[in-house]
Amino acid sequence: MTTAFDTKIAVLLREDLEPWQRLNVTAFLVSGLGTHLPELIGEPYEDADGTPYLPMFRQPVLVFEGSKDVLTAAHTRALSRMLPSAVFTADLFATGNDTDNRAAVRAVPTAGLDLVGLAVHGPRNAVDKTLKGARMHP
Repeated sequence: MTTAFDTKIAVLLREDLEPWQRLNVTAFLVSGLGTHLPELIGEPYEDADGTPYLPMFRQPVLVFEGSKDVLTAAHTRALSRMLPSAVFTADLFATGNDTDNRAAVRAVPTAGLDLVGLAVHGPRNAVDKTLKGARMHP
């Protein structure tokens, strides 16, 4: 059964990332959305033996890719639409902990962020407009 959602969760990755970087960036970005928007999280899972598992997003996460320019434009549009968003910058590949990650982002003005990933959530139409120029990840 397919359910249509009024909202969309989307991750936009810079197209020049290595495969391991794409996975790492995606995992970090969606964790930000899940913690900030608890209503996106469904109920815990349980298998037939009663073994419990953690809850996950209640709707799909769509992953896109685009050039650095597409990512920068999407970031600007996400901010102007006030969509909840998470960013991952190239500087974060050189850090090893949350404190250093936050300091790396804090050290750079918004327009100077070297974005490699962006996660957004919002009304479907707003997210679609925000990601204009991006294409579905292969």
